[in-house]
Amino acid sequence: MTWTFTSDLAAYLAAAGPAVAARPVSHSILLTTADTLRRGGPHAYGPADPFFGWWTGADGAVSGGLLCTPPHPLLLGALPAEAVRALAAALDTEPLLAGVHGFNARRPDAQALAEAWGQPTRVAEENRLYRLAGLVAPDPAPAGRARLAAEGDLPLLLEWIAAFHEEAGVVGPVSEARLRDRISYGGIRLWEHAGIPVSLASFSRPVGSAARIGPVYTPPAERGRGYAAGVTHAASEAAYAAGASEVLLFTDLANPTSNGIYLRLGYTPVEDRVEVVAA
Repeated sequence: MTWTFTSDLAAYLAAAGPAVAARPVSHSILLTTADTLRRGGPHAYGPADPFFGWWTGADGAVSGGLLCTPPHPLLLGALPAEAVRALAAALDTEPLLAGVHGFNARRPDAQALAEAWGQPTRVAEENRLYRLAGLVAPDPAPAGRARLAAEGDLPLLLEWIAAFHEEAGVVGPVSEARLRDRISYGGIRLWEHAGIPVSLASFSRPVGSAARIGPVYTPPAERGRGYAAGVTHAASEAAYAAGASEVLLFTDLANPTSNGIYLRLGYTPVEDRVEVVAA
C-alpha cells in the first residue's frame, strides 16, 4: 500500500483516472480541475506547478487520488482510511508536498488528516455538496429573464467574478482565459431585468457524466429579489442540455440563504467537505 506522487498530469490520468472517474459526484472538483489543466496547460490556475498523487491498495488497485494547484490547498478525493493516515506521514517526507499549507477533503477525512498531521490547524471553510434530484422552477418567479453570456459581457464578468472572489475569500486572480472558455461552450448565464444584467450563474464543462454549477453571483444592491434562483435554474437546465446527467453545486455552510435557495430548486445534500489550513 503506497502513495505515488508526480508532477506529470498524463501519468496521473493514466494511473488514477479510472478510479476518480468512477465516482463523478464525489470527485467533481478533481475531475474538472484535471480537465482544466489538460485543456489549458499546467499553469491554468497560476504560475506554480501543479502536482498529483494516487493511492495503491494492498490488492495493487488504485483506489483514490489527489491533486494540488498551488497556492490552493491539497484537494483529496474519497480515500480509504489507511490512505489518509499514510498521507499525513507523507506531508512531512514527500518533497512535492513540502509547500502544502492545507487540504480540502470530505469531513471525516479532513478531521482524521488534521489529527494525524502533527501541527496546529484551523478550519478555513465548510462546504456542502449538492446534486440535483429534480429541477423545480422558482416560485414566485423573479422578474426578468435569463440569457447566454457572450464575449461582449467579458468586462462585466471579470468585475463580478472578482467581487465574488473577494466575498468568498477565493485565492488567486480571476482568469480571463477560463472565462473565455466558459463563454465558448455556453457555460455562463446572465439574469436580466429591464434589459440590465443583475445576476450570473456559471457551470463547468461536463466531464464524464457531471457538471457543476458555480460561481453564482448577484451584486449586493440586487439581492433579495430572487434573481439568483432564476439564473441558477437557467444554468441548471443548460448544464443538462450540455450533456450532463448529474448537475452538482457546492455551498458555503455559513450562508443559509444560498443553501435554502438550492434546496427549493431541487438540489439535495450529498456530503460535506472541509478546508483545513495550518494555524
